[in-house]
Amino acid sequence: MPVQATRLSRRMRGGAQAHLLACEDGRFYVTKFLNNPQHRRILANEWAATVLLRHLGVAAPEARVVHVNPEFLSAEPEVHFQLGSRRMPVRPGLHFGSMFPGDPDRDAVYDFLPDALLPSVANLRHFAGALVFDKWAANSDARQAIFFRRRLRDFLEESPHPNQKGFIAQMIDHGYVFDGPHWEFPDSPIQGLYFRPLVYHNLRSFEDFEPWLSRARHCPEAVFDDIVRTTPQVWIEGEEREWEQLLEKLFERRRRIEDLLSATIRARPQHFPSWRG
Repeated sequence: MPVQATRLSRRMRGGAQAHLLACEDGRFYVTKFLNNPQHRRILANEWAATVLLRHLGVAAPEARVVHVNPEFLSAEPEVHFQLGSRRMPVRPGLHFGSMFPGDPDRDAVYDFLPDALLPSVANLRHFAGALVFDKWAANSDARQAIFFRRRLRDFLEESPHPNQKGFIAQMIDHGYVFDGPHWEFPDSPIQGLYFRPLVYHNLRSFEDFEPWLSRARHCPEAVFDDIVRTTPQVWIEGEEREWEQLLEKLFERRRRIEDLLSATIRARPQHFPSWRG
């Protein structure tokens, strides 16, 4: 069920001009709007990525459909797009929300950690899982992530101790999987990488891409059925067949993931100094 937006927290950076909205469930969502400047297709892309990352077991924010009604927009005039000197209104309706990990007025969240702190991230290995996903889904953007310090068991299944705290990484911003609004699979070996190569320095062989590589290779049709069933129809209206064809191609691409990873490792060997194949 959609969750109702209640208050604007702040505007976010980025081409989609997302806004951080408080919602009636007491949580906050980075919300990308249906009529955003990039294209409505990026909402469907984000939804599919959330389902697939959950199947792979790669840490990413939960997603909700956020309902924005006319009354909310009237009460929050700062919810709009800025296109040069021109303001463009946000349309009421159903939009994509990525859950913020906590309360933005109280909990610190970072989009960057220096190399000195990266090894302390409890799930740093998830960047290998994210690379499996990004090659599979032809992410034409660089890998994006956020970091925050929380109790590990609240966010990670593999937490070693029930009360241990530490830095956690979550993978975010998947609007440009499937090459964004183009819904294609351009296989550029240099795209989809995180800009801090340190996250890949311990990768030595394809065994280090497990369990994510096997989960992607054997991803069942039921996962794709779930994407088709749960994607809000208004996000793909008039393009339902194109959406299903895209997902069919993604299903077939499972067998190519290892080759796509190999091409990236050959193209950027400095990112993978421990690689032995």
